[in-house]
Amino acid sequence: MNNDLKKILNSDTDGLLTYEYIANHMGSCDEDMPVLADNIIRVDMTGQITVSAALYLHATGAEKYREIIDKLIAASLSKDREHKYIVDLLSGIWGEDYKLHAEELKQESDNFRRIYKRVYVNDII
Repeated sequence: MNNDLKKILNSDTDGLLTYEYIANHMGSCDEDMPVLADNIIRVDMTGQITVSAALYLHATGAEKYREIIDKLIAASLSKDREHKYIVDLLSGIWGEDYKLHAEELKQESDNFRRIYKRVYVNDII
């Protein structure tokens, strides 16, 4: 990790600086990705940047960043208490037709099941 990155991580108060670093250095910051994700999780109090980072990494390399994405999604569940942002994960990660496959996805992904349960409170799980 270089000194510029250390400065960014230390001065980031909401995750946006870290997210911008990832976007501007995609492909060349892969070895730092666990630290970058941890920093977003640490400083993002609402879950907005955490969700955005998960969606961005999914769009740029779903399999390559699978572990990081799963970690960001799990963290977003505890951060986004009002469910403002996690709802975007359903279609962004599992596709626009996620409702058609909800039962199958609940079995395959604990993160999907947990998000679905929070967003669709009145549905039987």
